[in-house]
Amino acid sequence: MLVLGLLGGAVGAIGTDVLLDARADGRSGRAEVVEVPGAPSGGTTDRAPGSVAGVAAAVLPSVVSLEVRGQQGVATGSGFVYSVDGFVITNNHVVAGAAGTSPITVTFSDGTESEGTVVGRTEGYDLAVVKVDRTGLVPLTLGDSEVVVVGDPVIAIGAPLGLEGTVTTGIVSALNRPVTAGDQGATSWINALQTDAAINPGNSGGPLVNLAGEVVGVNSAIAQAPGSGQTAAGSIGLGFAIPANQVRRTAQQLIETGRATRPIIGALIDNRYEGEGVRVVRSEDVAAGEHPVSPGGPADKAGIKPGDIIVAIDGRPVTQEDELLVAIRALAPGDEIVLTIREDGADRDVSVVLDEAAAD
Repeated sequence: MLVLGLLGGAVGAIGTDVLLDARADGRSGRAEVVEVPGAPSGGTTDRAPGSVAGVAAAVLPSVVSLEVRGQQGVATGSGFVYSVDGFVITNNHVVAGAAGTSPITVTFSDGTESEGTVVGRTEGYDLAVVKVDRTGLVPLTLGDSEVVVVGDPVIAIGAPLGLEGTVTTGIVSALNRPVTAGDQGATSWINALQTDAAINPGNSGGPLVNLAGEVVGVNSAIAQAPGSGQTAAGSIGLGFAIPANQVRRTAQQLIETGRATRPIIGALIDNRYEGEGVRVVRSEDVAAGEHPVSPGGPADKAGIKPGDIIVAIDGRPVTQEDELLVAIRALAPGDEIVLTIREDGADRDVSVVLDEAAAD
């Protein structure tokens, strides 16, 4: 399980200190660039549509950079156009500092700027939708992240260290990587796509696209080498993106209602349990009036009892509490899942229809 810190609050897990990008110190961090003489350019600039250059040319006009001025200083990040009428998708942590009247400046690829306002945001999914007063924009297409496989080539586009329009390439390195980011006050849960495409502070909220130019993820986090400290955040080939299917569901909710929801099973998980699998809290371990399994909730209807051990979800083994929580949060209320319960050395499967609760 990877635990990522917010605003420089790095937390260690399994020997790895990681840091959520674009939040090292709450201020903008533009790279210092020194110009050097170059050779004259020449030749054709046409590139095949499926090439990296072809995809970049098609996608770049729909990628934006964001500058947020707040009490902590100036933060920068990336985003992309979601609709023709001015909705832009980014990370929650990019705009979280824009409380009250703090302005958000959205800069487009042609250098023009617009003031943006937050339509809705959710810490739990680390997503936000910003609205600019523009029409006729060219939105990017959200692809189907369920068909992504390890080894697929991907392209990350954004403004690392304030360098707008930066393009990096790599592959999908892993799927369903359970990642949490934040602190006790603001925690994000990501069932992430892992990539080795270079992602650095400022890439947050930018698109991770396939060679068809479809967004398969929103770049959100990077890992940091052990012992490197909070101020040394940079790409080590371990980047994490929120899958497009999650982005689609959450963005629509934020646009329509300003809030997001999350799926639940209606059971408390025991974070002190250290055995195999994940244990539902036992009756003797809760305060008077509390219920380890919500009466009439999804888990209760499925026959899950206090103290039951959950060892898999939809056939995928779970060994830690966060693995189960992230896997559930990646689904939608109303979805049906199969939990494998281990009791007295024997396993049994139970079907659970997920309920709905307000997201953080």
